[in-house]
Amino acid sequence: MLQSLSIRNVVLIDKLDIDFRPHLSVLTGETGAGKSILLDSLGLVLGKRAETSLIRQGEDKLSVTAVFDAEPNNAPLQELLSENELDAGEEIIIKRVLNRDGKGKIFFNDQPISAKLLKDIGKYLVEIHGQFDNQGLLNPANHRDVLDAYGNYSELRRKTAETYREYRRAVSTRAQAEADISRAKADEDNLRHWVRELENIAPRRGEEAELQQRRQELMNAEKIIESLNYAYAALTQGADVQSALRQAQSAVDKANRHVDGKYDEIFGALDRALIEVNDAVERIEEASSEISLSADEQENIDSRLFALKDLARKHGVAVDDLEDVLADFRLKLNNIELGEDGLSSLRQAEQAARQAYLEAAGMLHQARVKAAAELDKLVMQELPPLKMERAKFVTQIEKQSENAWSENGFDDIYFTVATNPNSPQGPLNKIASGGELSRFMLALKVNLAKSSNVCTMIFDEVDAGIGGATAQAVGERLARLAENVQVLVVTHSPQVAARGSTHFKVQKNTVDNVTTTTVRELTEAERREEIARMLAGEVISDQARAAAEVLLSA
Repeated sequence: MLQSLSIRNVVLIDKLDIDFRPHLSVLTGETGAGKSILLDSLGLVLGKRAETSLIRQGEDKLSVTAVFDAEPNNAPLQELLSENELDAGEEIIIKRVLNRDGKGKIFFNDQPISAKLLKDIGKYLVEIHGQFDNQGLLNPANHRDVLDAYGNYSELRRKTAETYREYRRAVSTRAQAEADISRAKADEDNLRHWVRELENIAPRRGEEAELQQRRQELMNAEKIIESLNYAYAALTQGADVQSALRQAQSAVDKANRHVDGKYDEIFGALDRALIEVNDAVERIEEASSEISLSADEQENIDSRLFALKDLARKHGVAVDDLEDVLADFRLKLNNIELGEDGLSSLRQAEQAARQAYLEAAGMLHQARVKAAAELDKLVMQELPPLKMERAKFVTQIEKQSENAWSENGFDDIYFTVATNPNSPQGPLNKIASGGELSRFMLALKVNLAKSSNVCTMIFDEVDAGIGGATAQAVGERLARLAENVQVLVVTHSPQVAARGSTHFKVQKNTVDNVTTTTVRELTEAERREEIARMLAGEVISDQARAAAEVLLSA
């Protein structure tokens, strides 16, 4: 719900703060007083394009701030906020600033956001309906979602979307397999040659690094052997470390006998050192024996490395990936050999997935047909009081061709109207006139209110071109709609204004050649006077006041 709106320096408004309430709020005033400025200002915080022409003359910038309830039960809104890491908290505060140079900033609870994201958020907060609005219900692209929300069969929609995705995966898997086999057959001779070539060299993952290391050893074999021999000699010749350790150990053992094992730790340390030295000597001998000075071995390694790298370049992969390339080629040859037998199971899986989708989409179609019949009936019941008893509203549901199937099923859904018995049914936004559109819209909205994602609806002159009993019927339906959602209506009709639970008056004042627009909430007495003005014009008679009293008490 819209709680408040603060406007600074927008056209004729210098400073304006409005607090809104639930149910039906009406805004009235003379033509040109600035009611449209309010809607333009609200449009800015809902994502409409910002024009510098809206900045009040003589000012450098404008700003508009709107406060909404957080709407925790509005699942699509909460999902959108979560996806964009926005925290609504208990309320949503949207502020938009536009500078004279065209640059601006947008904040969502003090977090900067883009104009596109603001527009996405705005459609879940407020719906604005004007005579010539081509969004919302007047856009046929939205009719399917509107009907589905009314029908409340989300589980059928989920099942249809799930089976469609499974069907498309099955189609893709089968098509890919067919394409792979087709390409493989065209290149079968090459595949067999490549497999033989790779099998002959038998590449192993990690082999290149092993060969490089061994090659490095062979290239430095003489230096390595020289160093190992020196280490061996240092431990076994001359001072002979092993002999020295044994002699030291023997001497400590003799001393230990005289002190009752006092030097056991020293003896143990020498014993460990002797073991480690013996182990080192053995390892040096073993390492020396493994070093090869064979020129043939180095030549063989160089030859294999060259062959591996050559194959890797040929297939456009790293040497370590040759093993995977061989496995892939073998698989493709295997698929060729399987041929139609291998594809048969994929085709069967595709057919089964297709049938599952058709069943789910068929159930969704039947649910839509039922919901459409109910909605059509309810809308038709609303039309006679709105002086459209000869009009006909029909929700068209047409099955689409297979290339148009989607996660939403196979139905094309759009609302159609015929304003006269002999007129053909046609698109809602092309057949009806401005006034008729507004009344069709109202008849729809009254029945769709409970399934709507938004909690605030604004109607801009929904009563244009009508009066008397028809305007009375419009007012009654707006009030009924306001039982489920917050409704704001800009109106010139006293019958509609009288139905409001809150009444705001928009006025234009000029002081010292400076014109400003103000908005204030009317008291009961002021409200009676305003409705009388709407009935009588500039000169308000007692009869007009009496008529206003009748409207307010109805």
